[in-house]
Amino acid sequence: MDGMLDQIGAEIAEEIIELAPGEISLDLLRRVYRSTQQPMSLRMRAAIEALPFEVPKLSATAIATMDGQTFAQALDRAIERSRSPTPLLNGPVEPLPPSELKKPMQTFRRY
Repeated sequence: MDGMLDQIGAEIAEEIIELAPGEISLDLLRRVYRSTQQPMSLRMRAAIEALPFEVPKLSATAIATMDGQTFAQALDRAIERSRSPTPLLNGPVEPLPPSELKKPMQTFRRY
């Protein structure tokens, strides 16, 4: 058993992977996971580490329609809308008389 492990270790040690001047670490990862001389666990780990740099992540994108108008026109309309006062949802509120405010506040929480 020890002889077989030594033989496998010698086969792995035969292939030395080095970087040439000007290459980056991604090139090293590519060489490792493409090498048939490396063990599969090492090749898989190198492929996993290189994956985010080789294939972009999928993400959601927004698609907006301009209804035949330019972006500048839509921006001008948005600026005008932001200058107008915000409409109140429930309308004006009547002030309570001071005598009503002096009473204990009613709680609507259930215990």
